[in-house]
Amino acid sequence: MFQFLRQWGLWLGFLVAFTAMFAAQWYEAMGFLPCYLCWWGRIFLYPQIVLFGIAAWRRDANIALYSIALSVLGAGVSFYHHALQMGWITSSPCVAEGGVDCAARTFFEFDYITFPLMSFSVFAFLIVLMLFQIRRDAS
Repeated sequence: MFQFLRQWGLWLGFLVAFTAMFAAQWYEAMGFLPCYLCWWGRIFLYPQIVLFGIAAWRRDANIALYSIALSVLGAGVSFYHHALQMGWITSSPCVAEGGVDCAARTFFEFDYITFPLMSFSVFAFLIVLMLFQIRRDAS
C-alpha cells in the first residue's frame, strides 16, 4: 500500500485535486454559489492541479513542499470556515457584495459534513500524500 502511494502519489494527487475542482464547479453550476472563504480555498487548490500534472508527467516529486505549503494554508482556511459554519466561533458575516454569507450552511449532511469540511479533507489528504513523496525521495 505504501509503495503504491509512493509510486503513484503524484498522479493520485492530480486526480484528487482535479476531482475536487470539478466538484466545486459542478456544485456552482447546480446553484451552490461560493462564498468569500470558499474562493480562498479554491485559490490554494486550483494551482495544485497544474503542479501535480506537470510533476506527475515528469516524475518530479520535488513539488511536495510546494503542495504541502498550499495545502496547509487551504486546510487552515477550510477549518476556520467549517468552525464558523458549525458555530464554534463567531465572526461578523463575510458577505461579499452580492455574495453568499460564509457562516450559512448551504450543505449539511450527517449533522457534520459541510463544503468546508470536504475541502479540509482534500487538503489533509494531499498533505499526507506529499509526505509519502518526501519519504520516497529520502529513501
